[in-house]
Amino acid sequence: MSNLHVLDHPLLQHKLSILRDKHTGVKEFREIATEMAGLMCYEATRNLALEEVEIETPVAKATTRRIAGKKMAIVPILRAGLGMVDGILQLIPSAKVGHLGLYRDPETLEPVEYYCKMPRDIAERQVMILDPMLATGGSAAAAVQILKGHGCKHITLMCILAAPEGIAYLHQAHPDVNIYTAAVDEKLNDHGYIVPGLGDAGDRIFGTK
Repeated sequence: MSNLHVLDHPLLQHKLSILRDKHTGVKEFREIATEMAGLMCYEATRNLALEEVEIETPVAKATTRRIAGKKMAIVPILRAGLGMVDGILQLIPSAKVGHLGLYRDPETLEPVEYYCKMPRDIAERQVMILDPMLATGGSAAAAVQILKGHGCKHITLMCILAAPEGIAYLHQAHPDVNIYTAAVDEKLNDHGYIVPGLGDAGDRIFGTK
C-alpha cells in the first residue's frame, strides 16, 4: 500500500518494545511516546517543500534552503494524541496546534465530535493528525473528514501502532492520506484492542488506569 510507511528504525523499535511492556510506568511511557513522536516526525516531514533564501553567514553570503510557505499544523485526537505533541514541537516549534475531540457512540459505534478548535489558517498548512493507535480506523477517518471540511488538502496520520483493519478502513475512506507508523500489529481483538498492542495508550500516558 503506497500510502503506508512503516518506520523500522532501530531506535523506534527499541522504544516501542518498552512501550509494549506492561511493567513500564506512566512517567517512562509518557517520555518514550514523546521521543517516538519526534523520531517519527523526522521521517514524516521528509518531503516538505523547500525554498532558497539568501543569508549572510559570519564569513560570506550564502544561498540556503528553508521550509517554503506556511509551516505545519499538528492536530492530536483527544486525549491520547496529546502525548505525541511535545515531541513534534521540539523539532518544529513554529507548528500550530489544533485540537479534536472524538468519542464513540455506544449504540451506533460511530465517532462523534465533541470538541474542535483549529488554527484560523489551517487550510493553508500541511496537517499531521496524531493518535498513538490506529485500531478500527473510525476515529482517524472522521478526523480526516473534519479537516477536509476545514479546507485542508495535505493531511498525514502519525500513529505509533496500527492494525491491518484500521489501515484498510482509512485507506478506503481517504486513499490520499499518508500513514506513518512504527509497527503494524497482527489484528484487533473482540473489544477493538490492537493485538499484541500496548493496551490503552490514553490510560498509560495519563495514568488513569
